[in-house]
Amino acid sequence: MLHPLVILLLGIAAIVIMIAVFRLNAFIALIASAMLVSLLSPGAAVEKIPRVAEAFGSSAAAIGIVIAMAAVIGRYMIDSGAADRIVQTFLRVLGERRAASALLGSGFVLSIPVFFDTVFYLLLPLARSLARRTGGHYVLFLLVVAGGAVIGHTLIPPTPGPLLMAELLNIDLGMMFLIGPMIGLPTAVVTLFTAKAIDRRLNISMRPYQGETPLEPLADNRLPGLGWSMAPVLLPIVLISANSVAEAGATNIYVSLNLALMCVQARCVTSIVGNPSLALTLSALIAMGVLLRSRQMTFKQLSVVTESALKNGGTIILITAAGGAFGSMLRVSGLTQTICGFVGDETGQGVGMLVLCLGYGVAVVLKWAQGSGTVSMITTAGMFAGMGVSSEMLGCHPAYLAMAIGSGSATGSWLNDSGFWLFSRMGGLSEWETIQTWTTMLLVLGPTSFCFTLLFAWLLPFSS
Repeated sequence: MLHPLVILLLGIAAIVIMIAVFRLNAFIALIASAMLVSLLSPGAAVEKIPRVAEAFGSSAAAIGIVIAMAAVIGRYMIDSGAADRIVQTFLRVLGERRAASALLGSGFVLSIPVFFDTVFYLLLPLARSLARRTGGHYVLFLLVVAGGAVIGHTLIPPTPGPLLMAELLNIDLGMMFLIGPMIGLPTAVVTLFTAKAIDRRLNISMRPYQGETPLEPLADNRLPGLGWSMAPVLLPIVLISANSVAEAGATNIYVSLNLALMCVQARCVTSIVGNPSLALTLSALIAMGVLLRSRQMTFKQLSVVTESALKNGGTIILITAAGGAFGSMLRVSGLTQTICGFVGDETGQGVGMLVLCLGYGVAVVLKWAQGSGTVSMITTAGMFAGMGVSSEMLGCHPAYLAMAIGSGSATGSWLNDSGFWLFSRMGGLSEWETIQTWTTMLLVLGPTSFCFTLLFAWLLPFSS
């Protein structure tokens, strides 16, 4: 049986050769490489291909409805003028120079209760509309939306990675809520300057989606009102956030019994309407109504627009799910256990900053090896939890270890990361352009976050 690291190299080499040399479609390259990795990995022969299909199906099940509805919402918002109305308000209140900062802040705040991918879907129409209104800087607006969302997603609960790290490392959520933004905010500032530098260097123009025929922009007096324009963005955020709050209140031991009971009762409703698939479906219906009213469309015309949006969404679902299947097969190969085995039990012999550095390094390796930032966070935190890492050993609060691990999980993004393909296909960028933009920004964002982690762990250790 081949060593898991050899399987990793063969899998990545297969993707690179098929895409870069033979110019094959990304879906075919990813799914074929996933099958190759599965065939080389341990397990019964009769299970090796079916488990690829199962992993693909699981990934598609998790993202399929959300991506499809997000593609429809984005198209509806742009065609109806809703995105233009929001952008006009942004520019009037903040000015063009602060538009990128507003998008960065929006992505950062919204990703605390809402998943990264959902935030990216919801704010992408604003990024595209801003690029059209301002005549450029598309890469800047794209990067600040995604960068802000990544910071919140990797550092601050209740997103799954930080939440589970807090549970595994026995960290008080209150400290996670305190230290996460403390590190995330200066990281966001550096991310803004990085995005501006990348945008100046590349200057990539916004492109229409495949099969998309942009409509003539509406006159300002025909644009929908701000309330109706914002509704498709705000509704899913409110519903999903309400579910997160109800779930946290029902399971948090620090809240009063009466409040916990209220949260349990609320979850009966929020667990349904706060499900991302239903929340975005409701949002799509509102966006549809706004489009019908503003454009005075017939349902037949609406059907043509919807079909075009869903075709693009279907391609994104296939590629993103294939990326998820490839990452799953790398985990099946035993790669995660191999990397964990390199660390062994010697971590406990280290102290302080060295342990934080090791936590960051292991998370980076796991992220690049198997693609998923959340898996990287949970696996690394589980390792250190089993090693008995304590506040006394670190010389600072264990929340800083969670921040170091989260920073590692945000360092870089490659072809085995479904987020890479999400950014590429939703943003309309080629694979090489995605490496120059998305991967490059994360190669700055992750280490920057880790440096601030070390700095604050030294200045404000919060150790008992």
